[in-house]
Amino acid sequence: MEHVRISDTLTMDRIIHGHWRLLDWKMTKEELLAFTEEVLALGVSTIDTADIYGGFSCEEAFGDALKLNKGLREKLTIVTKCGIVFPCENRPQYTSHHYDQSRKHIIKSAERSLKNMGTDYLDLLLIHRPSPFMDPAEISEAFRELYQSGKVRNFGVSNFKSSQFELLSSYLDYPLVTNQVEISPLKLDVFQDGTLDHLMTRGLYPMAWSPLAGGDLFRGDGERVQKVQKALLDIGEKYGETRLDTLAYAFLLSHPGKILPIVGSGKIDRIQNAVDAQKIKMNAEEWLTVYKASMGRNLP
Repeated sequence: MEHVRISDTLTMDRIIHGHWRLLDWKMTKEELLAFTEEVLALGVSTIDTADIYGGFSCEEAFGDALKLNKGLREKLTIVTKCGIVFPCENRPQYTSHHYDQSRKHIIKSAERSLKNMGTDYLDLLLIHRPSPFMDPAEISEAFRELYQSGKVRNFGVSNFKSSQFELLSSYLDYPLVTNQVEISPLKLDVFQDGTLDHLMTRGLYPMAWSPLAGGDLFRGDGERVQKVQKALLDIGEKYGETRLDTLAYAFLLSHPGKILPIVGSGKIDRIQNAVDAQKIKMNAEEWLTVYKASMGRNLP
């Protein structure tokens, strides 16, 4: 497994395992523990989750599994997020879907994540989405307190534009270490709006959510998707590779920006497919062939 150095205290795998749909896997805590150990055996030790996943339930389900093998925590890098709230069975106190990025909420959310997952520290905490009402001074205060208490070792953001990233950074004592954004062969925004340029300028690596476009890449609905599929599979012939997901992950992994795809599957063969993508290094011509197919036009 290839790794990248995120900060002085954080190294992450090029392939990350995502827990967004953890409850959909319908695993007992014993099965989830065994599955996590299988994922780790493939070299994938970075776990991505969020307080809101599964209606504020996924962290606790993962924590129940980890409690069966307390030594496993130290082998994992745990990333979680906070800042979004909505009413549900587990959070009846919320009356609307909104963003709460106050100092009090961030600290309370991080402490609840620690409790849910049975750990003393989080490797990385992200602000889940930028709020139009964001007060960077409050976020800075929360980050400072969480860092000084040893509860969170690194901080980042998710779905931030470059200007929002810079705004928050200007208030912080500790640098933001990543921006988790949507990237796939069907979602090219970060290559075009300056988001990836900004991170590369700072020497940072983006975490990529929905790297298979939420499954749209497999469904083949529409001319655009079919052209991207064909481009990937044509390139795959050179490498003896016919797995569409492996080729899509290779598209992201081959970019000089060191993109870190998040694989949100409860099937070990799907994780293996992503890990195998590291063997394929597309050159510029191959990569741009996929890019052009997705754009639907030639390069200028």
